Amino acid sequence: MTSPGSILIVGASAAGLGTAEALRRHGYAGRLTLLDSEPHLPYDRPPLSKQVLSGAWEPERAQLRTRAQLEALGAEFVRGEHAVALDAASRTVTTASGRTLSGDAVVVATGLEPRRLPCQDGLAGVHVLRGLDDALALRLGLTAARRLVVVGEGVLGAEIAATARGMGTDVTLAGLGEALLAEQLGAEIAGHLTRTHTEHGVRLRLGAAVDGLTAGDGGRVTGVRLATGEVLPADLVLIAIGCRPATGWLEGSGLTLGDGVECDSRCRAAEGVYAVGDVASWHHEGLGRRLRLENRTNATEQAQTVAANLLGADRPYTPIPYFWTDQYDVKIQAHGLPSPRAEVSVTEGDPQENRFAALYREDGQVTGVLGWNMPKQARVLRQQTLGARHGTEPLAPA
Repeated sequence: MTSPGSILIVGASAAGLGTAEALRRHGYAGRLTLLDSEPHLPYDRPPLSKQVLSGAWEPERAQLRTRAQLEALGAEFVRGEHAVALDAASRTVTTASGRTLSGDAVVVATGLEPRRLPCQDGLAGVHVLRGLDDALALRLGLTAARRLVVVGEGVLGAEIAATARGMGTDVTLAGLGEALLAEQLGAEIAGHLTRTHTEHGVRLRLGAAVDGLTAGDGGRVTGVRLATGEVLPADLVLIAIGCRPATGWLEGSGLTLGDGVECDSRCRAAEGVYAVGDVASWHHEGLGRRLRLENRTNATEQAQTVAANLLGADRPYTPIPYFWTDQYDVKIQAHGLPSPRAEVSVTEGDPQENRFAALYREDGQVTGVLGWNMPKQARVLRQQTLGARHGTEPLAPA
């Protein structure tokens, strides 16, 4: 297969930029264009809910590369332009300003967009957190707010609650689940994390739906109303009820859209069109099922496979899924596919001592590994137990 003479990458965050860098490392010398809706230089997202939000980092520290490094890439960056349409057959992208860009190949790396409550539009003091500007706006709000209510008991909501408590803010967290991160980690580990938040002073209102928001005469939020009738007082509200793949602009493109851009095992969505990162749903040959992963590690790893396949390789993408979260003095690292349905067994350490490693099993088979302040032990367990099932051989313990 001949390498494409030009490649257009839509989205210049970790997945899109990672694809461009991998192409250059593999010797690609063709025309490379990165189109992105953000006006900022590419930045990393995990620090937004932690170091940037707390003020421990200035925004520049979250940048993925310096301006000089980006210039050395030899690519054209088109910033601050929203893609609104793709013609997959001609591999042409139209932007909101009416500009058209095309390539012999197109990579879709548009990531996610946050879900919102229907009642939040137009209310001051109500935030979501997806991008750098969101983090800075929330950080500014937290400097003046006494009471924050977080709506959502997933990873982002829990991280922001932990960061805000570290800043001295009074925090209440409301969510439909019975424990924090229960869908990601299962009841036992989620229960341990929930107790950690309670010990740090977060008030929890779990298992109850949010019915609406209350506001004062000036149109500023004053509280969160639960379906139980209880109103949680707030000076500031953060909505963290999940994200959806940013695929609205691809309606009518000729691509198959479901939970993201549907791709084959090579991350190919159509002839000459690939998807990478949070927006990509692909067939994992090792697991025999379709996956879409929302994490930083996947963005980096998938970019390597997409770049290789653009240049003529025929490589399936078969990663061992991995995500991490930092909350208070806790670092949780999860490998594989932990599930609420799995049986969990602690293999090393002790939850009461805030350090342990655990295995998740379904039908007698290990499906996930978790480390709670035990990164090395979790990595060894991953190498010993998960490699073969994900299409790679287990490695020797580190």
